[in-house]
Amino acid sequence: MRAVTVTPGVADSLELVDDHPEPVAEEGGVLVQALAVGVCGTDHEIVAGEYGEAPPGRSRLVIGHESLGRVMEDPTGSLQPGDLVAGIVRYPDPVPCPNCAVGEWDMCRNGQYTEHGIKALDGFARDRWRVPPRFAVRLDPALAQVGMLLEPTSVVAKAWDHIERIGHRAEWQPRSVLVTGAGPIGLLAALLASQRGLSVHVLDRATSGPKPELVHALGATYHSVQVNDLDFEPDVVLECTGAPKVVLDVMCKAAPTGIVCLTGVSSGGRSIDFDAGALNRALVLENNVVFGSVNANRRHWDLAAEALARADQYWLSSLISRRVPASRFRDAYVPGPDDIKVVLDFAA
Repeated sequence: MRAVTVTPGVADSLELVDDHPEPVAEEGGVLVQALAVGVCGTDHEIVAGEYGEAPPGRSRLVIGHESLGRVMEDPTGSLQPGDLVAGIVRYPDPVPCPNCAVGEWDMCRNGQYTEHGIKALDGFARDRWRVPPRFAVRLDPALAQVGMLLEPTSVVAKAWDHIERIGHRAEWQPRSVLVTGAGPIGLLAALLASQRGLSVHVLDRATSGPKPELVHALGATYHSVQVNDLDFEPDVVLECTGAPKVVLDVMCKAAPTGIVCLTGVSSGGRSIDFDAGALNRALVLENNVVFGSVNANRRHWDLAAEALARADQYWLSSLISRRVPASRFRDAYVPGPDDIKVVLDFAA
């Protein structure tokens, strides 16, 4: 069968293999026919040789962690042939740590987790793949064209879950949300904010292209100014850029008792002249919280599936900039200037 593979740590080793072995039963009881995989920044880093780990005893890794497929077989009967599913990316570590032992593998404490298409597990960019039943998430049939958005949505579903848990440390009645960055994560974070009935603001550098229209379609407000130029203090901030200056600015901009969730990952290596003492004073005296969030567990994947099923399907489809057939796989991994989400299509 076909599979898109790389040699981790080797730049530009991307290759479409036509004779990749079929997935073995040890990978899981649920056999899935791939429909598509989404491409994200992590995939670009893996292709560039900056990240990634092949399965034990292997030199190459099948990439792809934003999956969508149809069930071919499930011996347990929990899923039926034809069911639309996505595969959960991260698996708990074998020790396991206290969090992995109770299904909170997104909060793994020893780093020995594995991840499909990223760390020691083959990914979903292949014609067929297998997962254990508890790592297969059933999707509403209406999501047949956009279900690969489930993985990034699970990331922001977790972020919102933790925001709300922190918020309820006291009487909590948030009104406004600021999302920085209008990439897939930022737009999906804004979607989940709009589903909560909040006043949503999205800030991004783009002044043209699809991003402003997608934000306006949610009933949200789009900004292309600096964070410090905003004329309000948000109760909640979801920072999705990882840009160091933006990260620091939103920490200072949040309202009293505000919550700032960092989902963007900074590249590091850049210094900024910043008054850390003033930030400390503001965070303490205003009871603000800043925390980081990454990945998701099964609960968050289920919450994400519910959120996507409630969303406007046309809006979700508009997030997909390009659908590239697997035969032209290289094109999918070359970023375009107006891309939001690129999808590699295995059904074309």
